[in-house]
Amino acid sequence: MNVIFDLGGVVFSWKPEKIIGRVFDDPAVRTLVRSKIFNHPDWDELDRGTLLYPEATLRAVERTGLPASSITRLFRQVPLALVGLPETVALLRSLKTKGHRLFYLSNMHTASIDYLERAYTFWDVFEGGVASCRVRFIKPEPEIYACLVERYGLDKTQTIFIDDLPANLEPAERMGIQTIQFENSKQCEHRLEVLGCL
Repeated sequence: MNVIFDLGGVVFSWKPEKIIGRVFDDPAVRTLVRSKIFNHPDWDELDRGTLLYPEATLRAVERTGLPASSITRLFRQVPLALVGLPETVALLRSLKTKGHRLFYLSNMHTASIDYLERAYTFWDVFEGGVASCRVRFIKPEPEIYACLVERYGLDKTQTIFIDDLPANLEPAERMGIQTIQFENSKQCEHRLEVLGCL
């Protein structure tokens, strides 16, 4: 079986409120940052790889009126906040031991995926993967799923995709890929057992 994992929120922790809280104390400013940076279309462009932090910082300063130094500190926190989840990493290794082909499919900033590839040593469990910033497509755009399937010659009927966001699962389902909405590693492990992977 081919098992595809999202990265942020599945293999690595992803808690935007904590990232914001490390830089900004004022609740009103935190709300502003959430709205005007994390939930702004520029975030999608960062994921797409068509925007990098220096330009994103300038744009965010213009939108929010916050100091460039604070926005720079915020963006520096993003890769560091992606911390490997030991239970999911153990699940990856268990699936690999069972002979399954493992892949990743993730919306990820260039700075984040570059950092994670340097900081963690378990990438050997994956046969391959697609990071959005390197293909210029983002989930839930159908093209990014097709990119992974075509690149590695995956049989969609023998493939499972795991993501924490329902909107990202829907395109995979429309392609005929089985999906699991990730809540935690134990729940995911149980679903994989039900599907006969463990």
